[in-house]
Amino acid sequence: LAGTHIICDRKFLLECKNSPAARTPPCCLPQTPGVTSLAQSSLVKLEELKERNESEEAMPGEQPRATAP
Repeated sequence: LAGTHIICDRKFLLECKNSPAARTPPCCLPQTPGVTSLAQSSLVKLEELKERNESEEAMPGEQPRATAP
């Protein structure tokens, strides 16, 4: 068999989950929209949804309407 087989116990892996190094992205990670960062279109959609929700909250007298997906 080629390669190295690394065996880790459950306790070690659970401890690694809480490590500060596990919470930060690698410094050399390329920015790929939609993979390592939000896609630009996703950011625009999030802003539109936020604005829509704020405008609906500003008009409490109106009935909420269903939106098509």
